[in-house]
Amino acid sequence: MAKDTPEKAWWQPAVAVFGEVTGWIVVPIVLALFAGKYLDEKKGTEPWYFLGLTGVAFIISCIGITIIASKYIKQVEKENKKKLNQNSINEQRNRDNRNSE
Repeated sequence: MAKDTPEKAWWQPAVAVFGEVTGWIVVPIVLALFAGKYLDEKKGTEPWYFLGLTGVAFIISCIGITIIASKYIKQVEKENKKKLNQNSINEQRNRDNRNSE
């Protein structure tokens, strides 16, 4: 029997989370490193722009990771609640079937 929607492999959600978290770490840090080095060389302020922008990038990364984590926590809680509701419905049906026999 074919299903309407293909079931995801068990590892796909983990890879998606890994990709998003990695993006929130790599992109701000790399941009800050290049921009900081460029500005320090141009203005002769070595290492202040580099350090300042790296600190800002760290804060941005932390905020992004927090947003992703809260999104996935809510998703997992929603899925667990759905499973619990389905289990309760199935248990009730089983009890009803036993009582009717």
